[in-house]
Amino acid sequence: MIRAVPTENLFIGHALDARDWAALHASGIRAVIDVAINEAPAVLPRELIYVRVPLYDGGGNAAESLRLVVDTTERLVRAGTRTLVACSAGMSRAPSIAAATWARLSGLEPDTCLQRVIAGGPNDISPLFWADLKAALQ
Repeated sequence: MIRAVPTENLFIGHALDARDWAALHASGIRAVIDVAINEAPAVLPRELIYVRVPLYDGGGNAAESLRLVVDTTERLVRAGTRTLVACSAGMSRAPSIAAATWARLSGLEPDTCLQRVIAGGPNDISPLFWADLKAALQ
């Protein structure tokens, strides 16, 4: 289920959400950031922006990949593009990336943003992924 992040134009979801054209259209989402390494790439209509940066849910991701996904998400949101960040289950990588993006947009602390993002629904944040993400963005 697509969930809004407490900031404008940013949403989180799971792999099936990233492939549901009707739900994306109904939500006004125009860009999908897909970080699910264990899912096949989505096939979306060309009207949607699709960026795939496959990431592990844990440690071991390249810092460049982590920076790329947050930089890209931030640019889309700043441009006013309604953007969905999706991982396999929508409970770890997607909320973490959304929180890191929101922290950049708002100037709030990343941990504060993460707590607010996960308060909106189920989560299973990987401590290793979150630590690596924060370290890559410093």
